[in-house]
This record gives sequence, structure tokens and C-alpha cells, in this order.
Amino acid sequence: MEEKIGQIATWLADKKGTAIRALDVRGISPLTEAMVFVTARSARHAQSLADEIMQRLGEKKWEYFGVEGLQAGQWVLVDCNDVIVHIFQDEFRTLYNVEGLYSKAPDFALPEAVLAGEKQ
Repeated sequence: MEEKIGQIATWLADKKGTAIRALDVRGISPLTEAMVFVTARSARHAQSLADEIMQRLGEKKWEYFGVEGLQAGQWVLVDCNDVIVHIFQDEFRTLYNVEGLYSKAPDFALPEAVLAGEKQ
């Protein structure tokens, strides 16, 4: 699972997603084992990030169960089975504060390249 999280975070960073964070929700959420959060600049950018994830998952032969919110692009959820990716426009990430629901969840370590991109 750590490999998948690292890959997803890298794909999001490569497509200019920001504030990328991955939480270990095993034992906290009955829905999944990990959640990845990313901020998009606009609805079109959110859609682009979701499309990239779905395409790359397919290339790796990693399954995903579906996507929600793609049309509006304010909060797009990609269900990758053991990892759920939340793509938010900034104001909606703050408004919904989904990360706050999992405040006890530890963060997964992200690849250095993802972290370095955040410091630019």
C-alpha cells in the first residue's frame, strides 16, 4: 500500500497538485486503509488530477472502484480500493475539513520529490 500511496502522491505532484497529505486510517475508518488529500487550483485542474490518477492506475493494473464529483470538480473522490483520494479546490478543502475527521490518523511518509515540490 505504501508504494501505491507514493505513486499517487507523485502523480498528483507532477500535475501540480498542492498540499498533498496521506493519512493512515487503518482501524479508524471502515471504508479504506489510507486517504490522500490534494488541493487543485480550479475545477478543471481537479478533473485533470482525477483523470491522471485513473489513467495511471489502469497502466499499473491497480483497480479503482469509481469516481464521484468529477462534473462539478469542487471535491472529487477517487476510490482506489485501499486508498481513497480526495481532490479539493482550496475553499472546499477548508469548508469540508475531511482531514479533521481523521485527526488521530498518522501521516504516511511521502516521497522526497513530492515534499521538495511543496517547498518551491
